Amino acid sequence: MQNKEVAQRVRLFMETCRRHQLKITPQRVGIYRVLIQSKRHPTADLVFRAVQKEFPNISFDTVNRTLSTFAEIGVVDVVETFGGPKRFDPNITDHHHLHCMACGRIIDFEYEGYARLEVPKTIATTFKVISRRVVLKGLCDTCSAKQQMF
Repeated sequence: MQNKEVAQRVRLFMETCRRHQLKITPQRVGIYRVLIQSKRHPTADLVFRAVQKEFPNISFDTVNRTLSTFAEIGVVDVVETFGGPKRFDPNITDHHHLHCMACGRIIDFEYEGYARLEVPKTIATTFKVISRRVVLKGLCDTCSAKQQMF
C-alpha cells in the first residue's frame, strides 16, 4: 500500500472517529495503520505484536478493546472464523472471502453474482439486510497441492 493511500485512509479513519466522539490517540492511529497495512486478516494478537514495536507499553487488552471499538464504529469488520480467534478486516467494502480450512488463510474476492443474491421474502419481511458476504470454505492452492503430494 502506497504512503499516499495510507495517509488518505488514516484521514478518513480520523474523520470517522470524530463523528463517533472517539478520541484520536497515537495508539489508535498506530493500531489502525497496522490493520490497513496487513496483507492478512490479522488477529488481535498479531496486531498487538506489531503495534508493541512502536508502543512497547501498550497492553493486549487495549489493542483488543480498540479493535472491538473499531468494529462498532464501522472502520473494520470482524471476519467470520470457524473456531479460531477473531480476525479483523480493514476492507469494509462489499466483498467475499475464501477461507482455507487447513492453514486458516482468508482471501478477499469480489463476485457480482454474490453481490446480487436475492434475499428470500421470508427473511426480507422480518430482517433488514444491510450487507451481504459469502464465505467459501475449502483449501487454498498451496494446501491443496500439499495434500496431493501425499
